[in-house]
Amino acid sequence: MTLVFLLGLVAAVVWKLYQLTKAPRDKPLRSVTLCLVCAALSYPLAMPGGASGFDTVAGHGAAKLAQNVLLLATVYFLMCFYLYSAADERVGRRRARREGVLVVLVAAVIIGAAVTVPHEVFVGSFATTDMTIPQAAVFYLVAGVYLMYALATAARWTRRYARMSAKPHSTGLWVAGAGMSAMAVACAVRAVIVATRWNGGSVPGPLMSAVALLLVVSILLFVFGITYPGVRTRISSYRLWLQHRRAHRQLEPLWTLMVETFPHLVLPTGSLSWRARWRARGVHRRYHRRLVECRDGLVQISPHLSTIGFDDSPEHLAQRLRDAVHAHQRASAEPTPPRPLAFPRQRSREADLQELLAMSDALRLRS
Repeated sequence: MTLVFLLGLVAAVVWKLYQLTKAPRDKPLRSVTLCLVCAALSYPLAMPGGASGFDTVAGHGAAKLAQNVLLLATVYFLMCFYLYSAADERVGRRRARREGVLVVLVAAVIIGAAVTVPHEVFVGSFATTDMTIPQAAVFYLVAGVYLMYALATAARWTRRYARMSAKPHSTGLWVAGAGMSAMAVACAVRAVIVATRWNGGSVPGPLMSAVALLLVVSILLFVFGITYPGVRTRISSYRLWLQHRRAHRQLEPLWTLMVETFPHLVLPTGSLSWRARWRARGVHRRYHRRLVECRDGLVQISPHLSTIGFDDSPEHLAQRLRDAVHAHQRASAEPTPPRPLAFPRQRSREADLQELLAMSDALRLRS
């Protein structure tokens, strides 16, 4: 599960970096990209293997410090996304600068707390760290309070955008907002725990476990919320891809008859650039090209077709198409002006497709 989550995070970073290369001046997109980059860099440091490896290179406790600084940057860039998306860009930019000063101060405080104590203090986890050491308590308390503030603020803005959005984006925003609110609550409880342990008090083990579980659940809710609209869109795109692929195959008998009769109707691709030729091989483009070529072929033989009755049997429909092709081939060199085919009154692209599929299926059955 951990590896799957990390791979998904890396995939999201790669995708956002690709989008950023197309729109480098898009500040909200840049903020989201930096947020994901910081999250992707901090996640391995929270894993036992990643933390021990980083500590071996940089010294004991360095992984804990780097992870928390990256988490501060993650929530800061998350806030910047909303600030740069605001209607008043100038106000949002000014607020982002103020928030940037705040996060730098917070990072400086926790770095100062970490470097003034022996590295072994931060080797353990939150539950095992000795909070009676003032620097350790300050480290966790300051970072936790800032995370609580940033997450609560981002959650409030997320709920505001959710009210203005349509599904599925609103659903994802509501879930992501709930996840951020739960993370803010967990950070607040951890701050109380730090203060209690700093004063020498003890915290029940079940409470520590409950807070850890709340953090896990809230992170999963947040990840699900931000990925839900994209997943829904990808599923819809995949369904459309399957429909176009199926229709492209179904049109093959009619298309074959048309291009054998009118080879010049095939749209050329030889003069296109290599990138355009590569795109032309996609399912959607091949489907639309085949649709146009079938339609153009029917226009060419339309002088030899009377009104087509789509209620006719497939045998009759296929025979009339072939008769029209033979009549065109026997016609004199003097072209006959094409006339529109008699299709149903309610014209739409979907209606045209169904009519062409009916012709193609009739030809397949009569082949």
